Amino acid sequence: MSGEWVAVLLFAVAGFLAGGVYSTWKTARGLAVALGVAAALAVGGGVAWLVS
Repeated sequence: MSGEWVAVLLFAVAGFLAGGVYSTWKTARGLAVALGVAAALAVGGGVAWLVS
């Protein structure tokens, strides 16, 4: 059960980072891209955690 909580936490972090991408896209594109990459890694980590 604790593994599921880690995945949920990773998805929550990904959502937080995606919101950062949305809010910074017009002002700081480089930062927005970095946040998008981090969000994608968090989603990938959450999926991998659930699959394993």
